[in-house]
Amino acid sequence: MSDPSTLTRRKRHGGRAANTAKRGGDHLDQLSWRVPKNTDRPTEPLGPEGVQAIHDGAMRVLEEIGIEFLNEEALDLFRKAGATVRDTNVRMGRDFVMEMVGRAPASFTLTPRNLDRVLTMGEGHIVFGNVSSPPNYYDLDLGRKIPGTREHCANLLKLTQAFNCIHFAGGYPVEPVDVHPSVRHLDVLFDKLTLTDKVAHAYSLGAERVEDVMEMVRIAGGLTHEEFNATPRMYTNINSTSPLKHDIPMIDGCLRMIRRGQAVVVSPFTLAGAMAPVTMAGAVTLSIAEALSAIALFQWVAPGCACMIGTFTSNVDMKSGAPAFGTPENAKANLAGGQLARRYKVPYRTSACNASNAVDAQATYETMMAMFGAVMGNGNFIYHAAGWLEGGLVASFEKLIVDVEIIQHMIGLMAPIDTSVDELGVDAIGGVAPGGHFFGAEHTMARYQTAFYAPLLSDWTNSENWEIAGAKTATHRATDMWQLVLEEYQQPALDPACLESVDAYIAKRKESIGAGEP
Repeated sequence: MSDPSTLTRRKRHGGRAANTAKRGGDHLDQLSWRVPKNTDRPTEPLGPEGVQAIHDGAMRVLEEIGIEFLNEEALDLFRKAGATVRDTNVRMGRDFVMEMVGRAPASFTLTPRNLDRVLTMGEGHIVFGNVSSPPNYYDLDLGRKIPGTREHCANLLKLTQAFNCIHFAGGYPVEPVDVHPSVRHLDVLFDKLTLTDKVAHAYSLGAERVEDVMEMVRIAGGLTHEEFNATPRMYTNINSTSPLKHDIPMIDGCLRMIRRGQAVVVSPFTLAGAMAPVTMAGAVTLSIAEALSAIALFQWVAPGCACMIGTFTSNVDMKSGAPAFGTPENAKANLAGGQLARRYKVPYRTSACNASNAVDAQATYETMMAMFGAVMGNGNFIYHAAGWLEGGLVASFEKLIVDVEIIQHMIGLMAPIDTSVDELGVDAIGGVAPGGHFFGAEHTMARYQTAFYAPLLSDWTNSENWEIAGAKTATHRATDMWQLVLEEYQQPALDPACLESVDAYIAKRKESIGAGEP
């Protein structure tokens, strides 16, 4: 077993960028840990009749067209529930679907081993996660993308742990192709459980992977089987095979998870014009139908189990067929998906992605556009919020830092405006002469240190000082920052007995699997 603390760290070169080296003690001057609550009214592109139309369309898909379930156990369960099953096609009535969806809780918690990192799903809460599943890695020093390694993956997990605004650890933040596929989940989860203490994820890609991850999370938390099963400690996120299909392992993984009290997220990946109708209404309709079909199954099996409905809907470039993200259509799908999730009273998962090939202006404005839809759509669980590049094919250290700045801006935006008497400042206004200034006013002096959002990455110095400091762009300052954070990374505590038990479990499983070299 490789101790992730011994993984090599690339040394930072050059001076620290302006505004990136501010620290309290040995830590970055960042927002404190908290689970934000979005109290703003959502932006709603659909009127009530539009929401009803998409709901009715999704119900027609489920009743008249049906969804293909390749999983034999799922087909048998649907038969017992009274659905119409022909070969692998399942048709279900809207009354059944809505009765099942009505069993899903409007909110639930995810409890990692660090009880100070408990997340509430629903009730207006919003949490952000790191990038998940890209096969490639990029940073500015390297200057090119390469296949991901365990070291890249571990360092991305360290960054996930270091930033308070990244609330949960998604799947592999980059695929470590230097680890054999048969044991990859064991090594990455070991790193995840030792390098972070935030909510973890399991890929539903085979029974052994799901069972291994649940057992390792249980052991690392020092939990009995009863304690683990009593409340969601982790989650899985599945995508349907759009259009109109759920595959074998993902449904199997979800069934295993809900039977042990763990959370599942169903997020159809519908690209308008490719795997979904070219219209946004059609793409969202298909997404909702696919998601509800699986949620109905899970609620039939385990009434009240923790479920989230997800939409991962965008469009393609009709000139090339390439996926596009951060488009107006992507943002509208995020917003409209939120309207349907609120109708069904189920927590909502969405994303903040981009299609740029570099950490540049395109990457930033596309991410901001998608993030607007996610936040103003009142999403609860924002996937791929930090580090996503090239349509999900690349994980980038610099992009993760840029995204942390975006997320912190969003958290600041959601903070309500205090209109108490002192905050109105009428006396302060009266105490300053017309044409004067408020720099030295008592009202200012009492608040100036915390009055405004303090950026991590932005450089607000004048041009002359910026040039003296090296004329570094935000991307280059992001390089300085991620290297600084890795240098100062502090591994969270893990009970030695739990660590020993996790190590023993992995050794036993590897011996059983008998994996070769990648």
